[in-house]
Amino acid sequence: MSDLKKYSGVIPAFYACYDDQGTVSPQRVQELTRYLIEKGVNGLYVGGSSGECIYQSVDERKTVLENVMAQAKGKIAVIAHVACNNTADSRILAAHAEGLGVDAIASIPPIYFHLPEYAIAQYWNDISAAAPNTDFIIYNIPQLAGVALTPSLLREMKKNPRVIGVKNSSMPAQDIQMWRDEGVIVFNGPDEQYVSGLAMGACAGIGGTYAVMPELFLKVYDCFRKGEMETARQIQNEICRIIYKMCSAHGNLYAVMKAILDQNGVHCGSVRKPLPALAGSDAAVVDEAAAMIAAAVKTYC
Repeated sequence: MSDLKKYSGVIPAFYACYDDQGTVSPQRVQELTRYLIEKGVNGLYVGGSSGECIYQSVDERKTVLENVMAQAKGKIAVIAHVACNNTADSRILAAHAEGLGVDAIASIPPIYFHLPEYAIAQYWNDISAAAPNTDFIIYNIPQLAGVALTPSLLREMKKNPRVIGVKNSSMPAQDIQMWRDEGVIVFNGPDEQYVSGLAMGACAGIGGTYAVMPELFLKVYDCFRKGEMETARQIQNEICRIIYKMCSAHGNLYAVMKAILDQNGVHCGSVRKPLPALAGSDAAVVDEAAAMIAAAVKTYC
């Protein structure tokens, strides 16, 4: 097992980066990677929901990870989400990720069919076996996957020595304590409760809005470590207000955040259909959210 101390702090979920024709852009992937490293984040989570993974081919997901690693390897921790909705493709991505030298791979459970726990465990263990020298993280996001991690399933997975932790995106913060009581590290998933997750014992947060306002999440983590809880709570509240504003757009949240990054000179393109792109009326939401982020950074950072 690797040194688990590297899994700490603020780990943005990496956005899909497309050119103007909607094709994965290696140049833009590397640009976003450099931007986040320069901001001081502790790691990157590549190929998850924020990376629009279910709308990308195996080869596209390989291209994204290759270009992230070209900039990030040896500088920050990289966790590669490798799950596809079949075992064979997931194993291909797992082996590819290990070959690139990622720190860990991660996987949601199989979606659509509601499989019994022993079949989910087999799916995860088959994926892990394709990357036998790499840490494995279970991604628990029941509201989207349709399947929730249970203590019994986690205990079964702990028989695999590569299983080190859970990325917990279920909404109850108490779930973090439940998984920690099972002896694994836990990453907080819901961005709106980063402070709560840390308080419940999460080692880090992995979040989809981190990349658009990394300074604020880094400041929350710094305040939490110093015991400055009132300031951490105030920043968390402002983060939540920003998230609510971004979610008020007609277009998809990721499209809003990419538009904000575009204002900062970091170009990620739009989102891939069927995710809805920004509508003309969303320009005001983008501008308001960008202004809220800038004001909060100026106030707290």
